[in-house]
Amino acid sequence: MKFKMISVILAVAFLSVSTCFAKDDNEKKREKTHKMADKTLKELYKLEPTSKEAIQKSAGYAVFNNMGTHLFLLSTARGAGVAVNSKTKQETFMKMISAGAGLGVGVKDYRVIFVFDNDGALTNFLDSGWSGSGQADAAAKAGSKGGAYSGAVEVAPGVWVYQITKNGVALQLTLQGTKYYKDDDLNKKAALHHLGPAQAYQSSLLWT
Repeated sequence: MKFKMISVILAVAFLSVSTCFAKDDNEKKREKTHKMADKTLKELYKLEPTSKEAIQKSAGYAVFNNMGTHLFLLSTARGAGVAVNSKTKQETFMKMISAGAGLGVGVKDYRVIFVFDNDGALTNFLDSGWSGSGQADAAAKAGSKGGAYSGAVEVAPGVWVYQITKNGVALQLTLQGTKYYKDDDLNKKAALHHLGPAQAYQSSLLWT
């Protein structure tokens, strides 16, 4: 019985340490995403000055980075980002993934900024994600809404997108085959719980 209790206590200690490392790792990922989003927005405001007011007046926005590889007939990409409710300032961390067929060899590194006109568009994006699987490349039309969204493309009702590449704001979106969805791990705010001797003993009963 004593041996089993010691085994459980060691297991709990190991789990606590592992959880601590996982928590620290998630904090680093959140911090990295915050820095990416801040840097991306500053760059967007410089490239498209009207975008700042559009985002400030929006129901919310989301910023993503993307690193994709395009090798012969298959292109893949993964990325991360954060969506922000403009009114409540609540953040939702998200992921993106894409895959598609095409010709050529290369690497695409770009950032994407979603802007939501209304609460419904933002809520739908957070609850259901967004997929560009059925969307063809869309040419950006400057001033399509009185200049408010110059350089952006309306990809769904109330949803506008800016895409920044190393050459500036892209004149053509490359979102087909891309899925955006919540990052459950980074959205967890669970606190680390430590087990005392009594709790450890109770846990040891599970091993008997």
